[in-house]
Amino acid sequence: MARPAIVIALPPAERQPVVEELRSAGFEAISIATPAELDALLAARRDIAVAILDGERDLDTSLEYYGLLHEGTRDIPALMVLSPQALGSLFGGSSNDELFTRPYTADSIRWRVEAMCIRSVTVDDGSGPVIQTGPLDVGEWARRATVLAIFNPKGGVGKTTVATNLASALQLHQAQRVLLIDADTVTGHVATSLGLDQLRTVQDSWRDHAEGGDLESLTEIATAHSSGLSVVSLTVSPLNTELLEPARVAESITASRPVYDFIVVDLHPSYGALNKAIFETADRILVPVTPDVPALRAAVQLRDVAIELGVQDRLALVVNRANSGVSVADMERTVGMPALALIRSGGLLFVRAANAGRTVIEMYPRERITADFDALAERLVRTYSRNAAVGAETEPASARAGGFRLKFGRPKEPARA
Repeated sequence: MARPAIVIALPPAERQPVVEELRSAGFEAISIATPAELDALLAARRDIAVAILDGERDLDTSLEYYGLLHEGTRDIPALMVLSPQALGSLFGGSSNDELFTRPYTADSIRWRVEAMCIRSVTVDDGSGPVIQTGPLDVGEWARRATVLAIFNPKGGVGKTTVATNLASALQLHQAQRVLLIDADTVTGHVATSLGLDQLRTVQDSWRDHAEGGDLESLTEIATAHSSGLSVVSLTVSPLNTELLEPARVAESITASRPVYDFIVVDLHPSYGALNKAIFETADRILVPVTPDVPALRAAVQLRDVAIELGVQDRLALVVNRANSGVSVADMERTVGMPALALIRSGGLLFVRAANAGRTVIEMYPRERITADFDALAERLVRTYSRNAAVGAETEPASARAGGFRLKFGRPKEPARA
């Protein structure tokens, strides 16, 4: 089960050791510095389990934090850190809150958080509190985003176009919370196509951490796009990427699963160690392919490589520029891979949208190509759902056994309002 998020609002000198200790235990530790940050965080998320507050040095600010944690129907436990001398003057709190006196160690506070999380899922049957049995409603704690890797070993088939517009369709038209990651460390241009300048990248963040700065999650690094997407780039330069160790990148993606419904990852067209690590993390590897011989040959190669890597059951074609007259059934047979969606040619629509720093989904919601992306997004939402108990997907057995199969006819034009 995914671990909950813990908010840390301690003085800067104490904050980082606690953050690192909690993250090493699998928690998502989120540092905040102002009540406004906490207010925005609570408005966006419902998986905050505990807030660690300073109950001594700036009591007025802590009271403001505390009020937000218990505003309306909220009752998020607070772990108040203070000195024994300040204990007597602390305000009365909720029965779920606890006090923790200075001095302390990061691991001791971590174990107190563990205990508070356990206590929050106990019930009292009259003989004392026991761990709740039966179906456990852990709500947003166990959110498990579906990770979609967008990959083809051949460039020029529309990887980034598919990644950005699919992510936008999921966010805007399916009400999903989406993280879009540019993991192409060589030629990635997700940020450019979305008009996002001077992004703080994962490489920037990890370099700062190596030099003594805070360790940030992908959620903290992400930049907000006008569509509502959260966007992260691993780097803006193909040089000096030694900090982007593949296993660490994959672990960061996994750690972000509780925050989002979908994580869409745009990959470089290669079989390098980074891509292999992300293949292992992905629930589905979507393969954009155009109706031409080089693209089809690359997809055939990918199928053979995927068999060696043991991820062949995660592959599905996304036929891009599909209104070319080539039979999709023939493409499926040639590649030996099922087709999940048809995306017709968008022509200048993509150019105009990129020039505006937006997606086709945003700028042209009534165009037929937007309907294609909407159909793919809707299918993915139907196929995958968050299961609080096991974090499993609800894909039909027939799809798991034989892959995705669609009957394609002439694409229907969506009704125009």
